[in-house]
Amino acid sequence: MRIGVPKEIKTDEYRVAVTPAGVRRLALAGHDVLVERNAGVGAGIADGEYEAEGGRIVDTAAEVWSADIVCKVKEPIAAEFPFLRDGLILYAYLHLAAAPELTRRLMESGTTAFGYETVQEKDGSLPMLIPMSEVAGKMAAQAGATYLEKARGGRGVLLGGVPGVAPGKVAILGAGVVGVNAAKIAMGMGARVVLLDVSLPKLRAVDDLFGGRVETLHSDPTSVLRTVREADLVVGAVLSPGAKTPWLVTRDHLKEMRPGSVIVDVSVDQGGCVETSRPTTHSDPVFTEEGIIHYCVANMPGAVPRTSAFALANATFPGLFSLVQKGVAETLRENYAMRGGLNVARGAVTHPKVAESLGLPSHFPETWI
Repeated sequence: MRIGVPKEIKTDEYRVAVTPAGVRRLALAGHDVLVERNAGVGAGIADGEYEAEGGRIVDTAAEVWSADIVCKVKEPIAAEFPFLRDGLILYAYLHLAAAPELTRRLMESGTTAFGYETVQEKDGSLPMLIPMSEVAGKMAAQAGATYLEKARGGRGVLLGGVPGVAPGKVAILGAGVVGVNAAKIAMGMGARVVLLDVSLPKLRAVDDLFGGRVETLHSDPTSVLRTVREADLVVGAVLSPGAKTPWLVTRDHLKEMRPGSVIVDVSVDQGGCVETSRPTTHSDPVFTEEGIIHYCVANMPGAVPRTSAFALANATFPGLFSLVQKGVAETLRENYAMRGGLNVARGAVTHPKVAESLGLPSHFPETWI
């Protein structure tokens, strides 16, 4: 089987989906791995490293996309839509709940598309999203602290404070992987951290993890408003796998926040949990609404591509190897988590939450389970 590894072309995306170690495993199993020239350069991986492990460097995206399986990091953008075709297996982050046009193109082309973000174990965990959520959560506190600086338009608050001056307050919406990692860094900076979630078991786990040093609150409209109104930094860390993220913070909330406060909406790639959020890039990461700075970079881990590429490959490679070795049907029969990863097949949306978010019917091919 031929596996294609394209160079990412989304703005400021420097990660690569497969490392040289992964290429070696695929090549030793008898497969042909096509790597687009300079695909790994942004992550510090030279073409020669892929060639040394049995990969074949090709010069054009068209050659890579001619493969049986294309493994990439981010969802295809408009320039890549013409490469979608019947018989192609696409394995990447997709976030289709916020991408109706991409969904339509996938359906019309006949592409079989797996989204890393909806691969889900029976216990509810998201093994292919966790490593990037860890990175994004840790980066969220860093980004927030940076844009709180007065020279960058912020309130001029040091999150850690100093003796005699209160520390900054960080409100984190969501006690999942992103939220917990954001709390780790914010607390390490010396900030006062408040974490909100609707799940009491998650809040208890956070309380145990941090030994009571992170304040926990049950999330409801009243607690959200009260907390964000007092916060210097708000981190949006809400996730409903496959579905569009609900708005927890509205424009009216922003009007009650202090000017120069910062929102980092990590959930923006699923639509965002803040009404005023819209995707931004690393080159142009922030905008201001109602006096509040919004940092809404949709591919935050792309800023640290060396760390992110290897962490991502560690999580995604087993699924890729199964698809290559066993095919789609056998992989889905044997691997419960990968069933959740199937987003589009045979011209239909297969994931119920994705379909619901887009107002489409959901159909999973019964012969594949």
